[in-house]
Amino acid sequence: MEKESCFLLGYIARKHGLQGEVSVFLDVDYPEDYADMDSVFLAARDNDTLIPYFIEYIQLYDRKAVVKFEGIDTVEEAESLRSCQLYLPIDQLPQLEEHQFYYHEIIGYTIKDVNKGMLGTVQQIYEIPSHDLIGMEYQSKEVLIPIKDDIIIKVDKVEKWIEVDLPDGLLELYLD
Repeated sequence: MEKESCFLLGYIARKHGLQGEVSVFLDVDYPEDYADMDSVFLAARDNDTLIPYFIEYIQLYDRKAVVKFEGIDTVEEAESLRSCQLYLPIDQLPQLEEHQFYYHEIIGYTIKDVNKGMLGTVQQIYEIPSHDLIGMEYQSKEVLIPIKDDIIIKVDKVEKWIEVDLPDGLLELYLD
């Protein structure tokens, strides 16, 4: 399995208990959708190799979970998994409503403003505590657009464009 055909589910924060369990942070909106997983792929943060791990049990606590993997039975084995990232195949993502989107889906989409027309393409998504941002290339500069309902008007997944209503002066901040 390649990372490009998977999505990041979360990461192992630390060992948990004495029987090889690990504490996992689930970086998803609806952790309960993953309560019945049978397996995941693990990768070290600096490695693109995905290794399948089968799950004996998982106990959810909001966005955190205690997970027991088959074959991981000691504190030392659990500790060796610290900071590993958890991945699942993209086809296991829950279906979204028509107006919703996953961040990985919109990379490369064209941004068009209701007033200014076509602007540029989505290069990157930045997830920060206050609110997430679209990194768009515009006139050879990166412009950051807040991902907010009053700014993102429409996403067309067939034509691959996003209609936005940018706040006055946002583009000019990046061009001066």
